[in-house]
Amino acid sequence: MRAAIEGLASPDPLGRRLPGVYATDDLAQRLTSAYDQVIAPVQATLDNLWAYFDPALAPPDFVDWLGTWVAAGGSRDRPEDERRRLVGDAVSRHRVRGTAAGIAEEVRLATGVTPEILESGGTIWSATPGADLPGSAEPALTVRVRVPEPTPALTERIRAVIEANRPAHVPYTVEVLASDGGEPATGGPR
Repeated sequence: MRAAIEGLASPDPLGRRLPGVYATDDLAQRLTSAYDQVIAPVQATLDNLWAYFDPALAPPDFVDWLGTWVAAGGSRDRPEDERRRLVGDAVSRHRVRGTAAGIAEEVRLATGVTPEILESGGTIWSATPGADLPGSAEPALTVRVRVPEPTPALTERIRAVIEANRPAHVPYTVEVLASDGGEPATGGPR
């Protein structure tokens, strides 16, 4: 933790700022020296504050705190380098949050498996007025994952990721299938 650091010198000792009459006073210099020992870590932190906001340089506990600021989604059970990467990439992931690509990336980060995303919407432009719109009028989202052994726990984990990242008005279905093409472990719309 950040606290008093043995031998850390103050960049601006308080004893130098005292009036000249106290410059040679041993008691005054020792008292201000004690204060300098306490305040030196604060000054060092403020002098290097920019590094605390860089996930690659910040202390590990501060990286976790930064992750809460940007909703990085990393948990403390992940390796430190992965947590740093998640915090650093959070802004780019938020740019695509709620899209098929964004949901796929969040599911991949949470489970290690890249899902297949099927959605009802679409976008297109046309120079012809009144052209048919792409997609379906009813919103829908299906997230399909193929794994060697489907489990209800994996399904619930994927549901939690989708709940946190999908557009609120879009109903969804999760399909966790065995990679050999077997039956889904669970599924159904939500």
